[in-house]
Amino acid sequence: MSLLTYLKSDSAIADKAIGLAPMAGISDWPFRKICYSLGADFTVTEMISADPKFRDTSNNALRLDLKGQLGPKIVQIAGSEPRLLADAALMGVEHGAEVIDINMGCPAKKVCKQLAGSALMKDEVLVGHLLEAVTAAVSVPVTVKMRTGWDRQHKNAPSIAKMAESLGISALTIHGRTRACRFKGSVEHDTIKAVKQTVAIPVVANGDIVTPEQALSVLRYTECDGLMIGRGAQGNPWLFAQIKNFLANRSSNIKPDEQEILCIAKQHLTLMHDHYGDLAVKLARKHMVAYADLLIEGNRFKNGFNQQVTREAQQQFVSSYAENNNNDGVLAA
Repeated sequence: MSLLTYLKSDSAIADKAIGLAPMAGISDWPFRKICYSLGADFTVTEMISADPKFRDTSNNALRLDLKGQLGPKIVQIAGSEPRLLADAALMGVEHGAEVIDINMGCPAKKVCKQLAGSALMKDEVLVGHLLEAVTAAVSVPVTVKMRTGWDRQHKNAPSIAKMAESLGISALTIHGRTRACRFKGSVEHDTIKAVKQTVAIPVVANGDIVTPEQALSVLRYTECDGLMIGRGAQGNPWLFAQIKNFLANRSSNIKPDEQEILCIAKQHLTLMHDHYGDLAVKLARKHMVAYADLLIEGNRFKNGFNQQVTREAQQQFVSSYAENNNNDGVLAA
């Protein structure tokens, strides 16, 4: 199903699309599959660099592996040179992308030093050239993920949004912080609401949505067409179903018990081992540690898992922990 099918401006709050945000090192193929299976309407790949030095690597090859991808196939690209960004978009389509998303929201220094990510918001002329190049290069819908502006004195998301709409961009996602804020301080929703009021294309709100109650509040205030959940989903992919249930029934009682948490953690671990091979032994730790935050004796799980140094040992540890664990509850958080 197309992403734009999910993002309907006239849909009731209960039917709003809830998706997984692109996150470097987090929203890889295994985690996207887990999130979609537990209720996410759409997911987005990790960022693909348009710079050939970084684009043509084994890491990017894994990021562009969309085989078995569930839901809309959305590939995010980043760069600051129009021709190279268009080439990256074409590469994404060649690998099966049904939507290309342009990263104008990443605040990481190494990205902004290349005048990519949220640094682009400082140069609206360049943004226009980039959007023109990508929309002309591919026939699939092109979307943009951006921040509210460069800093608190320069919140230019509404003007960029209007330009993007005029250049054929199909949807926008707004993270409620400026580039200067990075991930610090409170998210503000006034600018997101202003963007929604400025354009007719779908607008998705993003930033620090970690509870169903927050999701409802953001949707009501901004009147956006959907939400992207980022860090709140790491270790808690049940959040998508919890939000959707709350929007529909004002109930968020979809809480996994410890056995379900461990079952999904093991499924996730297996997907990572199959996808990455030996590299998964190191990469899996950040995901397994995140699941541990929902366990009553989470520290015991974390410490034990982090001591495992082979694929087989990691699998055996999670299996044994589940078999020997008698806790039926989860933390209230």
